[in-house]
Parts: sequence; structure tokens; C-alpha cells
Amino acid sequence: MLLKQKTQVRDILCIKRYCSLLWMSFHLTDYIFPGEMMIPKTHNINEDSGVAGAAPKRGMILPFTPLSMSFDNINYYVDMPQAMKEESTTKDNKLQLLTEVSGAFRPGVLTALMGISGAGKTTLMDVLSGRKTGGYIEGDIRISGFPKVQHTFTRISGYCEQNDIHSPQVTVYESLVFSAFLRLPKDINKDEKMLFVKEVMELVELTNLKDMIVGIPGVSGLSTQQRKRLTIAVELVANPSIIFMDEPTTGLDARAAAIVMRTVRNTVDTGRTVVCTIHQPGVDIFEAFDELLLMKTRGQVIYAGPLGLKSANLIEYLEGIHGVPKIVEQQNPATWLLEVTSVASEKRLGIDFAQHYKSSTLYERNIALVKELSIPPSGAKQLFYTTQYAQSMWSQFKSCIQKQWHSYWRTPEYNLVRFCFTLVTSLLVGTIFWKVGTKRDSSTDLTMIFGGLYGAVLFAGINNGTTVVPVVAFERTVFYRERAAGMYSALPYAMTQVIVEIPYVFFQTTYYTVIIYTMVSFEWTAVKYFWFFFMHFLTFLYFTYNGLMAVSLAPNDQLASILTSAFDSLFNLFSGFFIPRPKIPKWWVWCYWIDPLAWTFQGLIASQYGDVKETIKVPGMSYDPTIKWYVETHFGYEDGYLGLVTAVLVSFTVFFAVMYAYCLNKLNFQTR
Repeated sequence: MLLKQKTQVRDILCIKRYCSLLWMSFHLTDYIFPGEMMIPKTHNINEDSGVAGAAPKRGMILPFTPLSMSFDNINYYVDMPQAMKEESTTKDNKLQLLTEVSGAFRPGVLTALMGISGAGKTTLMDVLSGRKTGGYIEGDIRISGFPKVQHTFTRISGYCEQNDIHSPQVTVYESLVFSAFLRLPKDINKDEKMLFVKEVMELVELTNLKDMIVGIPGVSGLSTQQRKRLTIAVELVANPSIIFMDEPTTGLDARAAAIVMRTVRNTVDTGRTVVCTIHQPGVDIFEAFDELLLMKTRGQVIYAGPLGLKSANLIEYLEGIHGVPKIVEQQNPATWLLEVTSVASEKRLGIDFAQHYKSSTLYERNIALVKELSIPPSGAKQLFYTTQYAQSMWSQFKSCIQKQWHSYWRTPEYNLVRFCFTLVTSLLVGTIFWKVGTKRDSSTDLTMIFGGLYGAVLFAGINNGTTVVPVVAFERTVFYRERAAGMYSALPYAMTQVIVEIPYVFFQTTYYTVIIYTMVSFEWTAVKYFWFFFMHFLTFLYFTYNGLMAVSLAPNDQLASILTSAFDSLFNLFSGFFIPRPKIPKWWVWCYWIDPLAWTFQGLIASQYGDVKETIKVPGMSYDPTIKWYVETHFGYEDGYLGLVTAVLVSFTVFFAVMYAYCLNKLNFQTR
């Protein structure tokens, strides 16, 4: 009885799906046809909402161009690993992952890419979407008959990755607004963008979650299926014509998978072209798809065509192959097709399913469809954009700085940690070197004071460079996804990361210098305190930016932390505190001049004691020199060099920031 009820439910779902497709076919009058290209009408938002009894289509507030994608004889190769080269008997050093793959994806049709693990599903999706960062691609890819131009394709397509990567400290609504404002065209005003974001939230059922913080996966914030729907929504607010989804239901339970698939189905019903990789889906999820592209090892196609009601077309094709066992009643067609087309089944039957497919009438129909879609419709024009990004550099910067400001403000575990560490450090240094600034009778007293100055700036600076690494490393993964989606370039993103640190470092420097300056009892003059504050501010900044640069140079945060520690060790060694500059060997003195901490130390001592003419006791000297003379002779510091010191420290700060931006743009550690 229970099986019978489940069958009736599936029948009802299938009937509803086909009624939906039939409804779409009867409402093609909502589209206008320039030649044969189908383009939705531009509806006035207020007009539609004012018609009595008229319900606007979900997700159709903004017009978009339904586009098809055809691909013919796609081959993809990668360089063969060294271990495989040694075992290989051929001279070819390339490993083929896709073999002569042909097919087509059409508007309003939900297509599934299936196959065993390693069959090349995600590889094919990455090749078609232009997400591959390496390898060799052969074949022809066309968008509504025109050759695919990646620069343009990024603007009209969306890609939902299997791993749901989002900035953890922003809300659902802010994530969608950020994507919409950066990816929608300039000619769409703010009100329309906001209305479209609300429409998409309704489409993917996120309205009741709009004010929820995204959070960290598995720790806080959204659940897995909510995060998956957010991933889909982030791509939908760009108003794409073609959407790729990599394993949208992986890791979800049956209920969560059903919710996500309902979202996917709603997306398809807006008239968009949607393609999903899927791995062993449940029967209800599998039958939600309209077409299937089934693959085997080495990326060979063994079926490409419609599923039919209750997968009747697929079952008829596979059961028509001699020796293939019939599907058992109530058996999941997805599980059955993977079993009967497995490598073991091929060996048992003595058949190559890929070759059988190429000799079938289904293959001939698909090739005819590919050829038909490879010719542009009469009168159609190829899509073209004059710029790579939808928004100007200034607009990109404004959106990024707003997002980064929210992220930093809502990351107390990062800011409070460094603020508390700085506070504790200032109190420790202040109590250890309590009022030593008033004692300057001998060179020993000066050495103690210089030790306090050095320790004060060193410990807090190193902490800044260390704590920033994990925060920026996590955000870099988000940056890779957003840049690949065509949201912004590396420069505005890097600028916002650099600028957003400044107010926090300024606040940190303010209370840090006040506490230390007061407790150590340096000379209270406005000029000397200003130099003390300014040197610390620049030092904290370049230590922080050094941490940013280390992240951009390393593939992960662990290696970035090691690089940061290495830089700090070198800074410490050649700072001029342990070995004053006049005593450093000539063949190593160049390291002193390129050490930013050495310039900080020089600026602090010269600004506080470079003009003091009081005499001090120096062991081994027959007379008492002035402090000014001792500082200039023993350390080589002169107060007249403060302008040069300032220029050098500003240069180091800018250098680390520029290197961070440059390496972030040029080095991509996310390989596909």
C-alpha cells in the first residue's frame, strides 16, 4: 500500500511538471522574437502589479535573454602525472579526461549530468563554463549559435559551486544585494535591483532568512540546505541566462534535497537554461530533471536525451541493449542505470556503451540538434559587452568597502583579540619599564629605555601580522569565487582590504601609545608624542600589510603564517637593536637598510633623544658625552633624518599593500 501511494505521488509530481512546461509553451506570447531569438518583454514593474488578478511571474521582474548552449567534439587533456608517465607504454604525455563530448542545453529544460565517480561530470561543466585553470581544450562551444567568448559568457551565466563559499559575517540579504549591485548592468536603477533581489529571495524561499548572518559552515549561521539555496540565489540575482550547478543536493538529507530541488525547478520554470551534475539521486529528485547526459570513464557519453515520464525514454533505450537486465518494479532508475552501465557490466556484456550510443539513432538526433543550434537564428546579433565587469572600478570599490566594513565590524574574535593583546602588552611594558624615561644618567639607563621602546613596538606589531592571516586567508576563498563570477577585479578588492584596516589600527595605536608614553614617562611635548604615535601607527600598519602580503604569496594560511614568522625573524635580527648599525659587518649592512623595523627603531630613538643635550656616564670614557652625541655615535641615529625615516616607513607600508594587491591578482592557488 505504501509503495502504491509513493507511486501515485510521483505520478502527480510528473503531471505537475509537464503541466508547467505546457503552461510555458502556451505563454510564449510573453516573448518577442527578433528573427528567431527569443527575448522576454521589458515589463514595467508598477504596471504589472497594478493589474487586477494579474500575478507577475516569479523571477521575471528583469528581462533576460533565454540562451541555448551547444558543444561539439569536446576533448580535454591534462599533463600526465610523473608516476603515470613511468608506467605508461605510450609516448603521449597527456591524459584525456573528456572524449568527443557533444550535446546541447536549452532554455526551460533542466539537464542532469550523471556518471560514476571520475566520469568527468564536473570536468565537463568546468570546461563549458570556462572555469578550468589548466589543461588543453579542443572542440567547438556555441551560445545560441555564436562562438562562445568567455569575456561575454561570464556576464550572462552563473555557476553554483559544490562547496558553498560565502563571507561569514554578512547577512543573507546583504550577500544578495552585493552580488546584484556588482553584476547587474549599470542601466538598471537601484530600486529595480532591490525589487529583483526580493523577487529572487521569494523564488528560492529565503525571505524569512534575509536578516540571518551566513556564518561558518558547520559552526554557526545557515544550515547546509539554506547555504545551498543562498548559493543559488547569489547567482540568480545576476539575472543569468545559463546556470551551472555542481552537485546541488550532495550532503543533504531527503527533505533538504527536496527543498533545494524545488528551488532549482523554480529557476528552470523562469525560462533559464539550467545544468546540474548529480550523483546517485533519489527517485523523486531524478525525475525532476527533463534531460540526461550520462557519462562513463574518460568522459565518454553513453546517453544524451530526454528522460520521459517516469524515465520511460531512458529505460527504453537501455533495456533495448542486448543483455542489459530489466529494471525491477519500484527500483530507482538512477541507481539502476549506474549499475547496468558500470565498468563491470560492460566487461560482462562485452559491450562498449559509448560506441553503442554513437551507432544509435539517438546520437544522430543529438548531432542534428547540435548542428541546428550551432547556427545563429536569422537576424540575431551576438551578445557583446564593452567592459569586462558590469560596474566601474569606483562602483566595485564602494560595494567591496561596504561589505568589508560590515565583515570587520561583525568579527569581534579578530578585532577584540588584537585589541586585548595590545592592551595587555602596553600594561606589561608600562609596568616593567615604569618611569624609566625619567632616568637617563648613564648609557645603561638609555639601553633600558631603548629596550622598552623596541619591545613596545615589536610585540604588538608581530601580533598584528599574525592575527590577520587566518581572517584574510578565509576571505581569499570567497574572493576566488566572486572574481570568477565576474563581480570585480583584484584591485578594488585589495584596496578595500587595505583601507578597512586603517581605522582599527588607528584606534589600537591611540590607546597603546597613551598608556606606554604615560607609564614609561617620556618627555611630554606635543611634537615628541606625535612622532611616537606616528611611528607606532605606521609600524602596526606595515606589520599588518606584511601579513596580507604573506597570504597572497602562499597557497594556504599555514604556509602564510610560516612566511610571516620568517619575515618577523629577519626584521628582528637586522633591526639595529641587538647589533647597532655601525657594528654590523659591511657585507650584511644592506639588510639593515631594507629592514622596516630598523627604520622604526631609528625614528623612535631619534625623535625622543636625538635632540637631548644632557650628559650621561659612559663606561670607558674619560668625559661625559651628551645623549645626542651618544645616540649619533653609538647607533648612528640623527634627529635631522626624521623626514627621511617617515618617507621610508610610508614607502614600506605602501610597498606591502601594493605587493598584496599585485600577488592577489597574479597568483591563483585555486586550480581546477
